[in-house]
Amino acid sequence: MRYPASEKLEIINLVERSHLPVIRTLVMLGISRTSFYRWYARYQTGGPEALEDRSPRPSRVWNRIPDEVREAVVDLALEEPELSPRELAVRFTDTQKYYVSEASVYRLLKAHDLITSSAFVVIKAAKEFKDKTTRPNQLWQTDFTYLKVINWGQYYLSTILDDFSLYIIAWKLCPTMKVGDVTDTLEMALQASGCDQATVVHKPRLLSDNGPS
Repeated sequence: MRYPASEKLEIINLVERSHLPVIRTLVMLGISRTSFYRWYARYQTGGPEALEDRSPRPSRVWNRIPDEVREAVVDLALEEPELSPRELAVRFTDTQKYYVSEASVYRLLKAHDLITSSAFVVIKAAKEFKDKTTRPNQLWQTDFTYLKVINWGQYYLSTILDDFSLYIIAWKLCPTMKVGDVTDTLEMALQASGCDQATVVHKPRLLSDNGPS
C-alpha cells in the first residue's frame, strides 16, 4: 500500500511521540519495520519533502515561491526560532495570507542552515544483545501483552521470561498495568526460580522497556 507524504510524516510523528517501543507502535499502526525505517532515513536526510514518492520531475518549476516570500519566511524564522517548520508554515499563512507548505518551509530553513536537530531520536534495535547470557537466571525480561477479550474488555498478560532458556518463569493475567501487577509477577518468578533465597550478587538482572509500571 502506498502512503502519501503527509501520512508518512504523521506516522513518523506518532512513533516519535509514542511512549511504547518503536516495534510495538508500528505493529499497532500496521506498518512494517522496513518501510518505516526507509521513510525515517529519508526524512532525516531530506526532511518532509523527501517522503514524496520519487517520480520524474518536470524540467521547469512552475510553482516556485517568489523571492520576496522566501525572504519573509526566513525573516519570520529568525524572529521566532522556537517554532518548528510546521508551526512556521501555519503562522506565515495566518499572518501573511499566503500559503506555504511545511515542506517548502523546511527546505528554505535547511538552505539557510536554520534547522536544529530533532528532539526525538528513533534508534534502530540491535538484532542481538552485546553481552549474551551463558546460564539461566542471569537476565530476565518482562513486558505486558495486550489482550482484548470480546464482551469482557481489555486485559494485560504480565510475563517474566528467562533470557537464556526462553522459558516463561511466571505470568499473570491482569485487568490493569499497575506497578503492583508487575511486582506480583516478579515475586512469583523469584519464588519459582528460587532466586528469592539467593544473595544479592547472584540475583538476575531485569530487562524491561522502562514503562511507567
